[in-house]
Amino acid sequence: MSDAALDVVEFLLTASVYSDDRTLDENDLPPSFRRVYWTGGVDDDGENGDGESGSGSSGSRGPSRRPAGISRPLSVTTTTAREATGVDRPWEAVSELMFTERDEFSGTITLAQQGMAEKWFAERADEERLLENPTLAKHFADREEYNFDVTHEEARDRNRPIQADRVWIDALLDEYFDEEDDEEMLDLVEVRAPEEVDITLDDLVLTDDQQNELDKIAKAIEHRDYLSNIGLREIGKLLFVGPPGTGKTSTAQALARDMDLPFVEVKLSMITSQYLGETAKNVDKTFEVAKRLSPCILFIDEFDFVAKTRRSDEHAALKRAVNTLLKSIDNVSLIEDDVLLIGATNHPDQLDDAAWRRFDEIINFPKPDSGMRADILQVITRQMKIDEFDPHLIAEVTEGLTGSDLRMVLREAVLEALTEDRTRLTQEDLLNAVEEFEERDNLKNMDMIEGDHDALVAGGDIESAASDGGHSHDHDHDHSHDH
Repeated sequence: MSDAALDVVEFLLTASVYSDDRTLDENDLPPSFRRVYWTGGVDDDGENGDGESGSGSSGSRGPSRRPAGISRPLSVTTTTAREATGVDRPWEAVSELMFTERDEFSGTITLAQQGMAEKWFAERADEERLLENPTLAKHFADREEYNFDVTHEEARDRNRPIQADRVWIDALLDEYFDEEDDEEMLDLVEVRAPEEVDITLDDLVLTDDQQNELDKIAKAIEHRDYLSNIGLREIGKLLFVGPPGTGKTSTAQALARDMDLPFVEVKLSMITSQYLGETAKNVDKTFEVAKRLSPCILFIDEFDFVAKTRRSDEHAALKRAVNTLLKSIDNVSLIEDDVLLIGATNHPDQLDDAAWRRFDEIINFPKPDSGMRADILQVITRQMKIDEFDPHLIAEVTEGLTGSDLRMVLREAVLEALTEDRTRLTQEDLLNAVEEFEERDNLKNMDMIEGDHDALVAGGDIESAASDGGHSHDHDHDHSHDH
């Protein structure tokens, strides 16, 4: 039998066992399975998010809403099986098995003989597969005849929690932002599920100090109860400091991905937007969202905006918003609220004491040295074919470039090769791309002469570049894959 059949039988068994065993909850279902059964509730018009009439409404179109979650029993149809397993024709994959049957009218697929299905599955599945499915891990661990050396607890630990799923996040946000006035808050924050973050810590090149600090915070999250019991609550507020392009945002996102935590990002400059209304109220609401989504990471970018506003003659409402922000930071806790707070700034020199003392750890993100640049090049070229590739040579000629800059160099080399219908690069392609990047950088920082301001340089801010009076690699590249 094919892997497709094994996948579909696993789904059928899981649905049957979960429906019967009431001690199991959503965290016992693999993420791909629970996604197809999750409901965010029924809207006021009696329809669910797919525009279909909600079950149990008895034809009523009046206001109704049921709690978000997964309702038993779980029914397996061709559609749910396809979405959960990725098998395009699930019934065809298992139709020849003696223990499966299908209702032609409803399209429901069921197990005619569950015992036979269990034996068939146990003969073909390994322990690694069971550890990815807590429902079946518990089911088979309780049956000595199958001799699987797995535990329910181990499988639960390896399974991503429901709080990290997009469906759970959307349901909570939909419930929380149930008033039209609250919806504008979604313009102030961006919430990502871990599955939507496309970078992991393995994709980054970190300094020893950065890695050590991240290891410590991971241990703090793991032992939150212990830290609470001994009264150590002032922990879990990090400030990432460094030039643009050095990986501050990427590291925060990768941490969320690796730790299965929702990622709530706030850009402080957004509170100046006129359409956001009462800014202080919105800042308060932002922290409330993070607490409701907990455990999560709350990432506050552009933190230097705090100090700028406190020192300026800006409108009093903005200053109140900043003061509210500082108080909110004081009132959020990793230990008590399960919220890891990470601030980031490109301009630490602009932060005042009031901002600095809010953080218990400062993590420096310097521009990479030659060795780090070589490592970064190795990481971002993993999927590329490059003849005579010498990352250390490229690292030597890219002094001052950040991880984001190096990615731009590689992008230029790839695109240039494609103009010649080549998908295999050479070392010379990379060296030429470095020269192209340097020329672009020189144009960006070039002093304009004789008032010729009609010459527009792509990606350049001529006035600010000219005022710098010199060459700099401090590019404000905000790429999701900064290293």
